[in-house]
Amino acid sequence: MDIASTIQRLVILIPPILFAVTIHEMAHGWMANRLGDPTAKALGRLTLNPIKHLDPVGTLVFFLTQTIGWARPVPVNPRYFKDPKRDMIWVSAAGPASNIAVAALCALFVRHGLRPLSVFLPDFVLTPLVLMLILSVQLNIGLAVFNLIPIPPLDGSKVLMGLLPAGLAAKYEEFERWGFLVLLLLVFTGVTGRIIVPLVFFLYNMFMGI
Repeated sequence: MDIASTIQRLVILIPPILFAVTIHEMAHGWMANRLGDPTAKALGRLTLNPIKHLDPVGTLVFFLTQTIGWARPVPVNPRYFKDPKRDMIWVSAAGPASNIAVAALCALFVRHGLRPLSVFLPDFVLTPLVLMLILSVQLNIGLAVFNLIPIPPLDGSKVLMGLLPAGLAAKYEEFERWGFLVLLLLVFTGVTGRIIVPLVFFLYNMFMGI
């Protein structure tokens, strides 16, 4: 193993991963706060400090796969919402939406904003910056797509629960106790990867204009 290249790769990989999971969870808390729930704000989760948001297992999976992962969920109290069912959809969708927005901005910068920087930035600064931005596009798309899977505790399950009729939503909620185990099984057997990776790279190519 080339230790120097491994360290170099980690230095380039860590900032995009930390920012992706941080902006995802902060977006959940920000949307909940906007809709009347101060829980995340009171717990200090409306912050860009990644330590407040990291989940050890989810972050490890993110490092290993570089396409799928999760953070420590932001606590949400639907009792503060005017319309709990509708507002939970907005709160749940805010995380993936923030990642898609970051991916789009990073892709736009790679495609159109780097040439002016290359005039005054040396290669040893510009090259890692380009790699971080490219990885940010891939990682943020991966995090968004993965979290939209409708399996608890991922965001997609809460979006789906908000869209289902009350009777079906109640039955679906019973599945939540097993959701995390099912999710881990799907991740570590590679099922999610085979489904998600092609979609991630399709969106990546689209964003990057490839």
